Parts: sequence; C-alpha cells; structure tokens
Amino acid sequence: MMLVPTSAIIEQAVAGGTGVGAFNVITLEHAEGIVTGAETVGQPVVLQVSQNCVKFHGGHLLPIARAAAAVAAESSVPVALHLDHVEDEVLLRQAADAGFASVMVDASKMPYAQNVAATREAARWAHRVGLWVEAELGEVGGKNGAHAPGVRTSPRDAARFVSETGVDALAVAVGSSHAMTTQTASLDMGLISRIRSNVPVPLVLHGSSGVPDDQLCDAVRHGMVKINIGTALNVAFTETIQNSDLRIADPRTYLAPAREAIAHTVAHLLGVLSSA
Repeated sequence: MMLVPTSAIIEQAVAGGTGVGAFNVITLEHAEGIVTGAETVGQPVVLQVSQNCVKFHGGHLLPIARAAAAVAAESSVPVALHLDHVEDEVLLRQAADAGFASVMVDASKMPYAQNVAATREAARWAHRVGLWVEAELGEVGGKNGAHAPGVRTSPRDAARFVSETGVDALAVAVGSSHAMTTQTASLDMGLISRIRSNVPVPLVLHGSSGVPDDQLCDAVRHGMVKINIGTALNVAFTETIQNSDLRIADPRTYLAPAREAIAHTVAHLLGVLSSA
C-alpha cells in the first residue's frame, strides 16, 4: 500500500470518533515495529520523524525519511509520514520533497504574538506545497511541569490562534508531559471538551506515553484525535535490549526482539485508541 495523506487518516478518525496513533521513529527498527503493530490490529498509523531524530542522523533528513517511506510502501494498512516538532525553517522546506504529507510547525516556545506570526508564515508556505499543518499552543509539560500555572492552553486563545494562523490541527497543553516513562499523567478532560467546542480543527495530544490507557480513551471521547507517542516505544525497545545477552556480537539477536516489543506496544495502544 502506498503512503496516504495524513489528512485522510485524520478525517477518517474524526468521522468514526476514534483516535489516530502517531508514533515517533528513531531507527529503521522503530518504523518496522510501528507498522507491524498497526498491521496486527488492522489500524492506520502515522510515522513521525522529528527534528531531533534528524539531528541524531547527522542532520540528514532523506535517509530516515526514505527508509520510513519504504516500510510504509510495503504495509497492508494505510500509513502517513509526518515531520514532527520542526523549528528549523531549512528542515521545514525539505518536507514535501522528502515525501512527508504533513508537518508540525513548532513555535510554541515563543510568546503568543511571535508564535502566531511564525506559524502563519510557515503554514502559508506549507499549504502552497500541499502539506497538512499542525502547530502547538501552550507548553506541553512546561518548564515547571504540566500543572504549573499558565502552562495549559486557553480555549479562547486556541480558537484565536487557529483563526489567525490557518493551521489544520492544533496540539494543546492539557496535563501531559513529554518524555514520561510512567503512565502517571492526569489530563483535564473538561479543558479538552472546552477547547474542542471552541476550535474547528482536530486536536493533538503530545506527551501521550505518560497517559494511562483509560485516560487516553477518555481524551479521545472528549475531543482529542491525533495521539502522539514516542517514549513508550523507546522504553519497550531499550528494556528489551537491556535484558538481552549483549555479549553476543550479532546485534540482530537483540534488535529483533526489541523491534517486536515496539510492535506489541503499538498494537496495544492502537487497540486502546480504536476502542474509544
């Protein structure tokens, strides 16, 4: 199956009232494990390559993008390719030619007015080349934690931000944090509902690895659509390798089960999201 547009997967989820799993790729094994997990449960999936991932690969986007696209092309389920957390304009402008259908423009560290200006300019360019655009308002996690005052997204600001920037989806801060290794986050479901009522585009939850399964279901029911997950895969991958016999020289002996651990994690989480 060929790559499909991110927008098509999102629109199908909105129509069906389910969540879309968007999983971060670091290595080829990540991409293979994510797609295998999606095939196991027969669900579409989004493969995400972040700016940090590109940095890990020496600043070169094409090798990991081409690898992810090749894995997607062999899949039996719909797969979209998304460029995540882009702050670098040079990287942004490589997205379409590298095969990405969507991009997350991240100017969330800037004050509101600067975030709007930077996001609006990036979105105008991205739309001209056919990219679906996600942005972020509020600090997911925040410098002082997910529950610090002023961190969470205001429904009124969210509506104004979408109107002023023209983005296609909005990531909002509702209680989750990036890089959580335990499922101890507590989401504000009332806030999700209020943002959903004010914002005309799909909502995105970042930092979803730290959210308990039942809350992920509730978040989708209250209006979240795209659910970003990265750390949970890395935990499964790394723990499997740590429990392997690393005295064996052949890395396939531990990379294969680590890849399988990612597949199991993805299958489980996609099951959670589809049950919502």
